[in-house]
Amino acid sequence: MSTENAIRQVVSVDEQGFDESGEPVVDEDGFELVDETPQFRPAVEQEMKAKVDANHPDARPFGLTLEAEERLEAREWEIERTKTRFDARQESSREARTKKVAEKGSTERGRVFEERAGSVNKWTHPDEPDPRAQLSQEELAGVNEQAVRVERKLDGWTSAAISRKLAERVVDGSSLMSAVIGVFEALQTEPGRVVPIAALEEVRRQEVSIEGRVKTLWEPSHTSISQVGLVEDESGTVKVTVWKRSDAPWMQEGERVRIHGAARNWYEGRVSLAVTGWSTIHFSERGRWWE
Repeated sequence: MSTENAIRQVVSVDEQGFDESGEPVVDEDGFELVDETPQFRPAVEQEMKAKVDANHPDARPFGLTLEAEERLEAREWEIERTKTRFDARQESSREARTKKVAEKGSTERGRVFEERAGSVNKWTHPDEPDPRAQLSQEELAGVNEQAVRVERKLDGWTSAAISRKLAERVVDGSSLMSAVIGVFEALQTEPGRVVPIAALEEVRRQEVSIEGRVKTLWEPSHTSISQVGLVEDESGTVKVTVWKRSDAPWMQEGERVRIHGAARNWYEGRVSLAVTGWSTIHFSERGRWWE
């Protein structure tokens, strides 16, 4: 009897191993047996505590080999050393040295450029003294007074910068009034500024910017032209042609417009402007809430 029981126990163990291979275990009635052994899983708080402990700076890298642990410690030491700042400043020594080299190179290149420009205009040379120091007290007072007057008519220029330009012309032999006229015209037509329409013929560059009111519009003479008309300001009137490929907004008669980057052309001895793809048109009076 004991032998049969032992054989049966061995067979039952083999059957259990066979059943664990993937096939469900059923009882004598054919119902599947369910393993009611409880499975223990960590709670949410335990999982959160484990993540906090794992990311803690004092936690040891468990599960790593000695070589991997030493490599990790060496990497952390290298990162800490790289982050170390000197002289309590917010930049590393390498960043500070790079910044000094870049500043030195920029200063040297700027000086070389100023020296080359000084061969054309001596006042741009870095070794040339301030021209205002070469004027008498009476001449300097007149230059400063005129600089304040010019500053009121031109936006974006300080009286100090204007007085230096006036002093340059006065030292070169021009009278004060001639210097005022020359400096005013030069600053008025400089790149990026809105040029009076009457001064368009004197501008020496291809693209200009104007501001005025649309006086009249007429039917274009070619299908490639979107609009054509006259724009006027206090100084004069100019013909403006808007090409279709520019995709510019539509202008209306009586509107105030500012055109940036218009191409300057000549037609029958008179200057005209063309709005191209590089031009922009702004309407300062559109969308005003009181209208």
